[in-house]
Amino acid sequence: MNTNTLTVTEAVRHFSDYVSRVSYLHESFVLYKGKKPVAELRPLPTGRRLGDLPGILRSLPRLSKADATAFSADLDAARDASATDELRDPWVS
Repeated sequence: MNTNTLTVTEAVRHFSDYVSRVSYLHESFVLYKGKKPVAELRPLPTGRRLGDLPGILRSLPRLSKADATAFSADLDAARDASATDELRDPWVS
């Protein structure tokens, strides 16, 4: 991500252009008033934080007892089937 500097005056005059550059080119800008940095114009972070995971997991639908039992049986069957498969060399033609 590129970080550029510009004056507040320049940002005001061409605000839409700078917002487009932030949005589409993922550029960041440090805004200066006089010789002092006062603000930053940058893309918002996307995605979620790891700390949100417990809440996300709590919001997911739960399996019924019958569905959980059937899912467990499917996993056991898949494990049993893969255990009997012979390993082969993937590099052999």
